Amino acid sequence: MHQQQNPNSQMKNSNQMPAQQSHSAHEIYDVKEVLGGLIGTMEHYKIYEQGIQDQNLKTILNKQHQHLKQTYNTLVDAYQSGQRPPQPTTTYNMELSNDVTYGLTPGQPKSPKENPSQLNDECYSGFMLGHLKQCASGATMAALEATNPVVRRVLQDSIPNICEMAYEIFLYQNDNGYYQVAQFDQQTQDQLLNGFTKASQQQH
Repeated sequence: MHQQQNPNSQMKNSNQMPAQQSHSAHEIYDVKEVLGGLIGTMEHYKIYEQGIQDQNLKTILNKQHQHLKQTYNTLVDAYQSGQRPPQPTTTYNMELSNDVTYGLTPGQPKSPKENPSQLNDECYSGFMLGHLKQCASGATMAALEATNPVVRRVLQDSIPNICEMAYEIFLYQNDNGYYQVAQFDQQTQDQLLNGFTKASQQQH
């Protein structure tokens, strides 16, 4: 019976192997998780699109879905070839302003919805934000120790874009009163902000 060679039985440098083989085992698993997370996000976006009422949120969803698909395809190319993908990562630009509304207004306590018909734009935008936070975290963890330099670069370049998408959803939620932003009183805030001092620049 043919016995498969153990790739760990001989030490090799990355420049001694083809690009498509220059992946560590943990990198393959990590990127597999990232790709699975991107697929899940895109599939859920398609489900949410049917229920979203606000045209602005639907526009954001479709724009983000398109960019996530491009990110996914670029990462798949790099993952499988180990080489520079034909479609590089591009920059995602959100269209909302950075204005944030601070403060809390009283509202009804929240509880889980019991029926899909109760889901609304607050729910859908919250789901979107959750998916994007998971994607950003997964890509960051995978990029920190990816052995293939091209895969690492694609992951690194994708992270700011996913962060931008998540921030765009945060701003949408804040603008619609779904995500309220609390603040400390001035004394507490000042005490916390001034709780640090700069390190000395003096060379020893």
